[in-house]
Amino acid sequence: MNVPSDAGAARLRCSGERLGHPIALLGLLLVVGFIISLRTNTFLQLDNLMSILRAFSWIAVAAFGEALVLIIGGIDVSVGAVMALAGTISAMTLGWQASVPLAVAFGLAAAAAVGFINGWLTSVFKLPSFVLTLATMSVVRGFVFGLTRGWPVRDLPAAYRALGQADARIGAWPVPAPVLIMLGLALLVALLLHRTVLGRYIYALGRSEPALRASGVDVIRVRWVVYVMGSLLAGIGGIMMTARLGVASPTAASGYELDVIAAAIIGGASLFGGQGDVLGVMLGTLLMQVLRSSVVLLDFPVYWQQVAMGLLVLAAILVDWWRHRALREP
Repeated sequence: MNVPSDAGAARLRCSGERLGHPIALLGLLLVVGFIISLRTNTFLQLDNLMSILRAFSWIAVAAFGEALVLIIGGIDVSVGAVMALAGTISAMTLGWQASVPLAVAFGLAAAAAVGFINGWLTSVFKLPSFVLTLATMSVVRGFVFGLTRGWPVRDLPAAYRALGQADARIGAWPVPAPVLIMLGLALLVALLLHRTVLGRYIYALGRSEPALRASGVDVIRVRWVVYVMGSLLAGIGGIMMTARLGVASPTAASGYELDVIAAAIIGGASLFGGQGDVLGVMLGTLLMQVLRSSVVLLDFPVYWQQVAMGLLVLAAILVDWWRHRALREP
């Protein structure tokens, strides 16, 4: 009988973990939804469910990008500022009588530029990603305030607002347009990670950079590309959010850094690198949004809501640490 090697055993454990984590999240999501539906009559109302889906969609898109960065062993805390930048640039471009596709392109170009800078400084100069993106967050947020002088950009055209407010119908069921956009992007990111050479390089970079470098792969280029993709996805999320709100505010997405990073970690992306899956991130984001909606519906004191969410994030970090330790054990 053949005995699997240590590497093969590790791969088997990783595969089981990748399958088991989304199942556990789905089970927890169903339990939470069932309990909340017993405690309140409004949770299962269509308006509330549509609100949850809309709000979770742009956080999920940004979390996909954050997960990519976490998989390579980095972190990007500038994500909220990038969301505000993309939404503001696209809204201001619309004020110059530009078409909606052109305005979206300008917003995404601005987001990609931030990712380009982050990737360049972390890859070439080996700067710590947390400290670097913390500085980037401050610079980008200040840049947005400078562009708008602190005033929101209003009167966005209906065609732009439809990206966040419109509904599509699948049979008799209305489905928010942001959810369809999110599902399309989820499929693309999943295909990238599991069906392309670049996806294999991304996982390998997070698991063992020296081994990937020794195999002749340009590690700098892979890291650079990941940071650009992460910012692009954050930019898409920011444009979806701006379209939903109908206004581009320089304070938009303030504090979203924690939400996005937490959603990625709860969804299975590891702070230690080398792990993460789109389905898990999507379910983790949905779980966070359901919990946020639930504490409001249950009249949970607003002063303690942040404590509850912080404890959830802490629990996810501890689970990540335990999982990382378990996978390292022979």
